[in-house]
Amino acid sequence: MKKILVTGAAGFIGSHVSKVLLDRGDMVVGLDNLNDYYEVSLKKDRLKPLQEQKNFEFVELDVANRDELPKLFSQHKFDGVVHLAAQAGVRYSLENPHAYVDANLVGFVNILEGCRHTQVQHLVYASSSSVYGANTLKPFSVHHSVDHPISLYAASKKSNELMAHTYSHLFGLPTTGLRFFTVYGPWGRPDMAAFLFTKAILEGRPIKVFNEGKMRRDFTFIEDIVEGVIRTLDRPAQPNPSWDSMNPDVSSSKAPYRIYNIGNNKPVELLYFIETLEKHLGKEAKKDLMPLQPGDVPETYADIEALQKDTGFTPSTPIEEGLHRFVSWYREYYKV
Repeated sequence: MKKILVTGAAGFIGSHVSKVLLDRGDMVVGLDNLNDYYEVSLKKDRLKPLQEQKNFEFVELDVANRDELPKLFSQHKFDGVVHLAAQAGVRYSLENPHAYVDANLVGFVNILEGCRHTQVQHLVYASSSSVYGANTLKPFSVHHSVDHPISLYAASKKSNELMAHTYSHLFGLPTTGLRFFTVYGPWGRPDMAAFLFTKAILEGRPIKVFNEGKMRRDFTFIEDIVEGVIRTLDRPAQPNPSWDSMNPDVSSSKAPYRIYNIGNNKPVELLYFIETLEKHLGKEAKKDLMPLQPGDVPETYADIEALQKDTGFTPSTPIEEGLHRFVSWYREYYKV
């Protein structure tokens, strides 16, 4: 039995990760600040089944709290940390940049410090496919440079990767960054496409279809994301003995540091995503075709070779099955 800290435990991915860790017998301390970026009631409902388990402890705390977070680390002496707490959303970062500095930069260095001072065996943290920014070479590979982010959210996630490498190098802290590609599924975030579109279609309201539907996304089902998180957590990052400073691989290091993509490896056009959703809902969408939004990229496509090689895992849930399971959950949860 290990003791794992999961930050963002009331969030979409964090609640699912916590459940799997508990189901296999680990002790989980779930941390979340329960902010109102979206409905807090959904976050509390995600927490309820976790709080019914004896191996789960919930702590309401902000990762940006420099006074209380070190006390938590000292008190528990965690074996591993899964850091998923963050201010999410590309478009929101244009409106409220300071939220991203507080949660994603200040919060992340606090997590790194906690891990460093209590000898945590492995830190796994959420990065994002957004870091690929202005890259146009597809599929996106962890071996590509990601020095041209096009949103502050993406820049904050790239910064996390750089900060993690520094701690891996200076203090030998094993860190693994996971670049998630458009996660969807039951208990999803209300600001994401599957949730937004489903709610609007059922209410008979038009949906905003950006880039006139020509967007392509590597939609990744939540269970595939969680499997990737758990597999990497169980394999602490190791130094790459063949790392060459004259020809550096950006996804590894002489330090115990790794970066992986977790994506379905099958980009789906937004219009097909909507069409599939319409079939499962039994209702046609009213579409407002709109231009590409600032900070958005027209296509995401994950190269998952490194994840497959090191963990033996390949995300594979087809969009048709994933959306069916999301719609079933949505109808049951909201009783529609």
